[in-house]
Amino acid sequence: MACADFVHLRVHSAYSLLEGAIHIKDLASLCKAEGMPAVAITDTANLFGALEFSQTMAAAGVQPIIGVTLPLLNPYQAGPSNGRKPDPQSIVLLAKNKIGYGNLMKLVSKAHLESDGYEPAHITLEALKEPGRSDGLIAFTGGAFGPLGHLIHDGQMDKANALLDDLTGLFPGRLYIELQRHGLPQEKTTEPVFLDQAYARDLPLIATNQCFFPDEKMYEAHDALLCIAQGTYVETPERRRLTPEHGFKSAARMRALFADLPEAIDNSLIIAKRCAYKLDIVAPILPNFASHTGLSEAELLRNEAQAGLLERLDQAVYLAQDNEAAQLEKAKPYHERLNYELGVINDMGFPGYFLIVSDFIKWAKNHAFRWGRGVDRGPGLWWPGLCGSPILIPCVFPCCLSGFSIPNGFPCPISMSISVRTSGKKSSAMFRINTALIRWPRSSPLGNYRRGQFCAMWAG
Repeated sequence: MACADFVHLRVHSAYSLLEGAIHIKDLASLCKAEGMPAVAITDTANLFGALEFSQTMAAAGVQPIIGVTLPLLNPYQAGPSNGRKPDPQSIVLLAKNKIGYGNLMKLVSKAHLESDGYEPAHITLEALKEPGRSDGLIAFTGGAFGPLGHLIHDGQMDKANALLDDLTGLFPGRLYIELQRHGLPQEKTTEPVFLDQAYARDLPLIATNQCFFPDEKMYEAHDALLCIAQGTYVETPERRRLTPEHGFKSAARMRALFADLPEAIDNSLIIAKRCAYKLDIVAPILPNFASHTGLSEAELLRNEAQAGLLERLDQAVYLAQDNEAAQLEKAKPYHERLNYELGVINDMGFPGYFLIVSDFIKWAKNHAFRWGRGVDRGPGLWWPGLCGSPILIPCVFPCCLSGFSIPNGFPCPISMSISVRTSGKKSSAMFRINTALIRWPRSSPLGNYRRGQFCAMWAG
């Protein structure tokens, strides 16, 4: 099958939470069916799907292009009269190379860490102006609903030109004027101005179609998904709506749609050729949790677990009439179990991970956050109870055994179901405190998808 003469560079996968409805494996199938040699994932303000996307596309023979739809606080747009910040509008950033991907990670992290918990994650123009921060990145202006499009639609041409000056300076030779034709009025209003600006400044055009679902048959189901995200109903008049045109279109349809601007279609392949980076699987790299204590991680974990065991024995096992010999006899199976678990953990090289989880759970308990251990590998282990969690004593309840207790039975338990679930305004506070508690600036939000549900976890 001949390669298509257009590739999609604005795809929202299911990792665009409550917004995208294209699963990664389905995206590979769509590209293969349409003969598209490359595709870009541009989820909103996150890189959750980057690794799965890279691996799946490469295995299918499709070039993966990692990008992000990143909300930008427009410095040239006035905020509402109540004094709040204006709503950020999104630009698109694609990683050309490893340097670009590194900058994507830093910008996405900054978007979450430095945004108020009550507002969408976003970056500022100042963040892009940090030395080297825009290196290795290709940028799209964001179409009619991006920051440039909003200024043009509002008739603020001087401010629109000023913003375009900034973006051109930040991305020399790597800025594209983005055009979209989903049939929306704002697109028709802004497109002539986009064309004038592109030709006047000798900026290339790029035609994109924001893909949120696989095809038009999925439109109504996706519309219901948007209602869930907004807490509204399908018949609610004032809510976010997309169109049936926001699906994964064929190259032929896109070329017909932009028949008057063939260069905007051709540039999709040129951009694909400019991008050459995919993520590969690497062994987990965890920080040294115990570096400030003078102890090894194994020693610190053992000390904390031993102290917790003595406390629990006093609370739940020893009786008032027990003498020292009776206490030693009762404590023996508990010490044996603890030594076994610690031996497995240390032999597999994971004491630092378990110290991080323990510290996180103890903070959550002390600050009235709801939390709970999951149903997979964590609950059957004894150490969480000794290091801060409510204890399930396996010697009393022998059915509570864990698959993780099998030596060499599992790889690093990065996704082990010991999680703290948060909601509303507390989630961003939890993330900030997590980075401070663990004493290392490398924590990030992880998406855990299971049975169609998303559970947010903060981990290394």
